[in-house]
Amino acid sequence: MKIEIPQKLLELKEPVKELYAMGDLNLLKRPCVAIVGSRKALLYTKHATEKLSSMLSNAGVAVVSGGAAGVDAAAHRGAMPNTIAVLPTPLDILYPKINSALLKEIANRGLLLSEYAESAPISKYNFVLRNRIVTALSSALVIAQADLKSGSLRSAEYALKCGVPIYVFPHRIGESEGTAQLVKNGQAVVIEDLGEFVKMFAPNSANEEIKDDLLVFCAKNTDLNDCLKKFGDKIYEYELSGKIAISNMRVKVL
Repeated sequence: MKIEIPQKLLELKEPVKELYAMGDLNLLKRPCVAIVGSRKALLYTKHATEKLSSMLSNAGVAVVSGGAAGVDAAAHRGAMPNTIAVLPTPLDILYPKINSALLKEIANRGLLLSEYAESAPISKYNFVLRNRIVTALSSALVIAQADLKSGSLRSAEYALKCGVPIYVFPHRIGESEGTAQLVKNGQAVVIEDLGEFVKMFAPNSANEEIKDDLLVFCAKNTDLNDCLKKFGDKIYEYELSGKIAISNMRVKVL
């Protein structure tokens, strides 16, 4: 459905003229952090992305990304259901196909956004323009991993124009030269502590983590059968997203 365009998107140099949505519009009222990066992300990067996204989600922050493979997918999975995917295609075309199941889940539990009406033509430039929306909706941009010629660096360009602070993960030498260059140029800050980073964007003045009923229960009741009786298959969803671990019929909150 067509929705009212947030003021931030109207103030862009290339303003959004129309905006379509599918899902929970209340997520637009939350503080938002964008997380983007390489489609061919390292395992370390994916793990760190899911962990940070989960922590932000549990603190009441919506995670915004572009629905692509790699870092984007990890960001959405970790933050589910508190996640917003901005598509470079109309909402009736879920791209990339490899993420179609994930994007359908976001439509049902999170929020899909697009500036294109159904059946609108798709241009390569749509993928670049998508980045300006991801960035403008957010209070900060995290580039998890990027090569020197990565498309994620276009998001950094938009962030610098909009005054959105840029953060990156620490990497070994040669693993993410694009983000290393941003740090070298004084354009990005390395995230040294995930918890401290999350506290900057938590939606309450005390910056206290919003409690997740499932995580609170599992922290006190580690028997898998007890957890399944109360929450059903949602337990396994949390395991897949990296929020809990299951071993020897016991549940551990991560």
